[in-house]
Amino acid sequence: MAITPLMPVYPRCGFRPVRGEGAYLIEEGGDRYLDFASGIAVNILGHGHPALTKAIADQAATLMHVSNLYGSPQGEKFAQRLVDATFADTVFFTNSGAEAVECAIKTARRYHYADGHPEKHTLITFSNAFHGRTLGTISATDQDKMRSGFEPLLPGFAYAPFDDLDAALALVDENSAGFLVEPIQGEGGLKPASDAFLTGLRRVCDEKRLLLVFDEVQCGYMRSGTFFAHEQYGVRPDIMAVAKGIGGGFPLGACLASEEAAKGMVIGTHGSTYGGNPLAMAAGEAILDVILAPGFREQVQKTGERLRQRLEQMIPNHDHLFDSVRGRGLMLGIKLKSDSRAFVGYLRDEHHVLTVSAGDNVVRVLPPLNIGEDEIEVFATKLSEAARLYAPPSDD
Repeated sequence: MAITPLMPVYPRCGFRPVRGEGAYLIEEGGDRYLDFASGIAVNILGHGHPALTKAIADQAATLMHVSNLYGSPQGEKFAQRLVDATFADTVFFTNSGAEAVECAIKTARRYHYADGHPEKHTLITFSNAFHGRTLGTISATDQDKMRSGFEPLLPGFAYAPFDDLDAALALVDENSAGFLVEPIQGEGGLKPASDAFLTGLRRVCDEKRLLLVFDEVQCGYMRSGTFFAHEQYGVRPDIMAVAKGIGGGFPLGACLASEEAAKGMVIGTHGSTYGGNPLAMAAGEAILDVILAPGFREQVQKTGERLRQRLEQMIPNHDHLFDSVRGRGLMLGIKLKSDSRAFVGYLRDEHHVLTVSAGDNVVRVLPPLNIGEDEIEVFATKLSEAARLYAPPSDD
């Protein structure tokens, strides 16, 4: 048999972790790796956080799963906490970010259907966006590398350059349902939207009765220095997809919406077998307890600024390799002058530091949100050493 038991859709490297402790992953042979990837912004409290592991263990011993045909005291409680802390009036729980975005797309389309305008079904999305790997979410992107071979894609999307308000507004017509956008692009290269762009999208939505849908799967949950990135812009969405950090490593996502935006989502319009199960709700509550505690946000902001300063100090010393630092909070990126994927692999294999590549030759730096000063110094030292020794692959 030529194919591997695990379907070979990932370019898996030789690093094989079996255990985690705080900001470190330990591989089969016992070597420790400093984890500044955090499962791609998922493990926001690192590995083995006592509050999260206890909540999961206690709930697993009590009740893991029941059908959504029954009442959900666990889901109701967690949803109310999210409603109280955000713009939203209602929440649908999913198992992943792609599912959360799918729910957001359906909610936006169903809104206009319920409003008497079923022709308003097209969401305007943006270049180099990443919204997931389902057929619906790859249809919402303009990236050939994710779309190739899966045609025909789903209709109902139009594409504009990211952060180009005029181009986005030029696409608005009688079929437009609204905009689907990441306030800070992750996979696309750690690119924050400008204030003028997001406020402009909000303005046209209000003027033309369209919906503003945010994908905060990666940039949300305190990753950017505020609970959600859109708070830094003073712009409220109508619908928002959330995942990654919401479960701290447990599979969990959510679609949040205002009462008006969700008016089409009535009984029978959506569902999920596992979404909102008691075990996931326990994990979500444990994460929320930690990140909404007094002082946590301020600590993330302080730590993010400290890490940014350390990265920016390196640029002049390694300007043959590093170009600039971008991002917000603890969602930072280092733009390289050569292939970022090769450098990420070198950093992992030769210096035991884990990061993630992104578009535009960017290395994503996504440590746990509770990362300490000592780990930041270890990271900075190893990164500087790696930059000094690294020889970019030849183009020949």
